[in-house]
Amino acid sequence: MINAPKGTKDLLPEESYKWQYIEKIARETANLFDIKEIRTPTFEHTEVFLRGVGEGTDIVNKEMYTFNDKGNRSITLKPEGTAGVARAFVENGMFNMPLPQKLFYITSCFRYERPQAGRLREFHQFGVEFLGSDTADTDAEAILFAKTFFDKLNVKGLTLYINSIGCKKCRAEYETALKNYLRDNLGNLCALCRERFEKNPLRILDCKNEECKKIVENAPDILDYLCDDCKVHFNKVRELLDLAGVEYKIDSKIVRGLDYYTKTVFEFVSENIGAQGTVCGGGRYDGLIEEFGGNRVPGIGFAMGIERLLLLLDSIGVKIPDLNRTEIYIAPMGEEERKKAFAIVQKLRLDGVSAETDHMNRGIKAQFKYADKIGAKFVGVIGSDELAQGKIKIKEMETGAESFVDFNDMSEFVKENRA
Repeated sequence: MINAPKGTKDLLPEESYKWQYIEKIARETANLFDIKEIRTPTFEHTEVFLRGVGEGTDIVNKEMYTFNDKGNRSITLKPEGTAGVARAFVENGMFNMPLPQKLFYITSCFRYERPQAGRLREFHQFGVEFLGSDTADTDAEAILFAKTFFDKLNVKGLTLYINSIGCKKCRAEYETALKNYLRDNLGNLCALCRERFEKNPLRILDCKNEECKKIVENAPDILDYLCDDCKVHFNKVRELLDLAGVEYKIDSKIVRGLDYYTKTVFEFVSENIGAQGTVCGGGRYDGLIEEFGGNRVPGIGFAMGIERLLLLLDSIGVKIPDLNRTEIYIAPMGEEERKKAFAIVQKLRLDGVSAETDHMNRGIKAQFKYADKIGAKFVGVIGSDELAQGKIKIKEMETGAESFVDFNDMSEFVKENRA
């Protein structure tokens, strides 16, 4: 038997409706904020991620699916969504369109890491990118969008953490101070953080290793090193979140894992899905478009893993409605009745009613059992009497209530009783 590759998962019908619901809420929320969908390729030239994500990141160094194609070009399956959007923005001249460009995506991503709950080698991201504005209200709106999305899903128990990692100028000063502080403890850091010390020292601040956590507890605070412009920007973000009634906590240890971030960074964290509780993360990236050869076009965005979001919803008991429920099942009792049932079902579907009938030559009892298993709200039985009278006996499965309805009035009946 051939199995699915390690770290991938089949999405069966008993689960796919949950994904469809999340995607529905994502699209509805995006529409409220006037955010349009963008779809980028599943794979890109490897340089896209070397430039965008950064050569010093764990993703590029250890986690990317990279290979040479038949033309000996280095190709990488996308490990995240933002870099591809930035490449598309430049390549398609989107800077000539009305700004800001507010974009969202729902896409597959790929990282070679140890599979665990909510983290697979093929996973899915819902992300939002605002390109063209450097104002603090854009940062606040991105955060507010994420909160609105979570509220619509009835997600409780999330904590929003925000920070500013400054611009290139003030961050460089901070990195020098941080390295000076860490140098005396370099031998006590984990192997990964010792690698990060030269290339990406900020990542040491959010290491999950307990010894590393203790070491950075008294590290210099990045907020003390912000330049005046970055301080003003961060204070405006906070002011706008306060005005919108969004609760948050400042955590100066949040730095995010990608090289392109500047100024505002944020995370929504849950305590209900274990130690790796970040459900959504993002931040500002004012220099990313320039990395792809474009003009200076500032941006901010975030992404969340759909698998981890589903894990969270399950852990807090959120019931996701199955919007694909069969509205009526037509159960024929004989061959002539089967023909009529087939015709009725097709008409119901054309009228916008979800309908099904027997395809397995089951008896009437077995058909009722099948209708119950697929969650049909109504079952309509057609026997010889119904066929002769042009009426069908319809039973509501939940209450047991029965009605006799003309064949021509069935669509109207179902629609009137949808609530």
